[in-house]
Amino acid sequence: MTNVSQETMMFKRNREKEPVEQTIREVCLALEEKGYNPKDQLVGYLLSGDPTYITSHKDARNKLRQHERYELVEALLESYLANIKK
Repeated sequence: MTNVSQETMMFKRNREKEPVEQTIREVCLALEEKGYNPKDQLVGYLLSGDPTYITSHKDARNKLRQHERYELVEALLESYLANIKK
């Protein structure tokens, strides 16, 4: 039998990571430098969760994976909604 703690685990976000918007910008630049369409690659990653859609060039894959996919979708949606209100 395994010992399962009855303690409540506390979830803490990593506060040392870059803002989502900055990460997305850097990842897009890295994808463009390698000849990929950033929109297509990001959609593939967001839908599948497969990190191989993102290049490792300039550490883009690791930077993007610091954020949960829902954080990325949330930031993209916020930006979109802010732009359509203008």
